[in-house]
Amino acid sequence: MKTAILFVILISSFLRAQTGTAVNVTQFGARGDGVTLNTAAIQHGIDSVSLKGGTLYFPPGSYLTGSLYLKSNVCIWIETGATILGSGNILDYDSHIPNLRSYNDAFLRYSLFYSEGEKNISIVGRGTIDGQGALFKVKTKKKPARYEDRPFIIRFVECKNVVVSGVTMKNSAMWMQQYLACDQLRIEGISVFNHANQNNDMMDIDGCKNVIISGCYGDTDDDGIVLKSTSEFPDENISVSNCVVSSHCNALKLGTESIGGFKNISISNIIVKPSIVDSAIFGCPGGISGITITEVDGGTLDGVSVSGVVMDGPRVPIFIRLGDVGRGVAGSQGKNAIGKLENVSIRDVLATNVKSIGCSITGLPGHPVKGITLSGIRITFAGGVLSDTSLGLPDELASHYPEGTMWGELPAYGFFVRHAEDISFSNVELRYRRRDERPPVYCDDVNGFKAAGISAELPSGRIEVFKLINVENAVITSSEPMRRYSR
Repeated sequence: MKTAILFVILISSFLRAQTGTAVNVTQFGARGDGVTLNTAAIQHGIDSVSLKGGTLYFPPGSYLTGSLYLKSNVCIWIETGATILGSGNILDYDSHIPNLRSYNDAFLRYSLFYSEGEKNISIVGRGTIDGQGALFKVKTKKKPARYEDRPFIIRFVECKNVVVSGVTMKNSAMWMQQYLACDQLRIEGISVFNHANQNNDMMDIDGCKNVIISGCYGDTDDDGIVLKSTSEFPDENISVSNCVVSSHCNALKLGTESIGGFKNISISNIIVKPSIVDSAIFGCPGGISGITITEVDGGTLDGVSVSGVVMDGPRVPIFIRLGDVGRGVAGSQGKNAIGKLENVSIRDVLATNVKSIGCSITGLPGHPVKGITLSGIRITFAGGVLSDTSLGLPDELASHYPEGTMWGELPAYGFFVRHAEDISFSNVELRYRRRDERPPVYCDDVNGFKAAGISAELPSGRIEVFKLINVENAVITSSEPMRRYSR
């Protein structure tokens, strides 16, 4: 009881809009027996509470429901021991196509909690939301699960002053939660376990502004914390901190959908660790990448800071990519022009148990990535590539879906940099577990390259830390090879 009271005090500062009294959902006929379909009763409760503002309280029990529309000035409070169960029947879900046009309109229709254009809404407590996503699973390889037939747990569109705090969310049939063009969004202290179906992301922040994400835990089959922009709106003024993330795909990911771009993004103090689930629907058990920063749909990515990341297990620790997929919002004609990716800082990263692929920082011919700074980086790669002569420059793959593994093993065991300007490395240590004949750093078509304090492991007989092709204005200081003479 004392814990519950303390939790009320802690969140009261950002739930001031819910000034009305708490109302028990059972007063509207809801039954927590796990069998009764409570959609109408719960919606009646939301509608009633919204008239004056307040909290709809879920006591211990299991409340089966279909789609719910969350209205302004309503707080959903899920008590310890309470579970909101998503129905396994798609007919219990309402179809919503938002007024805001986005790339997702063609295939994202259903969700357990939906809200559009509302304000002062929240889902809090110490209880659980279980989407029962495996009930929507299509198990044949020839007939994969369709996007449009699988509901999210949360989808909020153009909402303002949104709080999701404390709850456990698990087993979505699709992404766990998407926030599209929301303003003043706070997600904190939640736990997500999402291995029930395909496309099981932890969270997708899409074209939102003024966002704080902190103290969250996630273990997902698909991507972890995802920032994207599928509409004209950029993601901007976003802080992500103090989270523990496990993903079979990409733990921290920006930009695989990037129409509106990104501005003023800070990500700090993150642990990336292997999933507790060994089998993967997508990706691989250790994960594809730790940090992915991309811009591929014509927007501008400007101002991203990533710091204090400790990662164990992903195949590729750092992947930065400007591409030319060029997708637009639903109904748009033609292909978007190539965008911009610039002003990215990554510092204080420790990565172990990664594979032999290598990291990459790449633009396109005539469209360089710009202003990329890496400092305080220490990575131990698997290594084991014994001939660098068989690895030519990879194809451009300009319109390829951006993934850290898209080229396979790169010409450098550490960092491959191509089509770039103003690239800076400082205090970077690169090691391998098995002898590797590739250079630690390979640069091609780079204007402005600074490296200071680079230590890189090399096999005996090799002295080449940097391989520079078509590089102008390079300054390299205080850099040296490391040796393991026993190898």
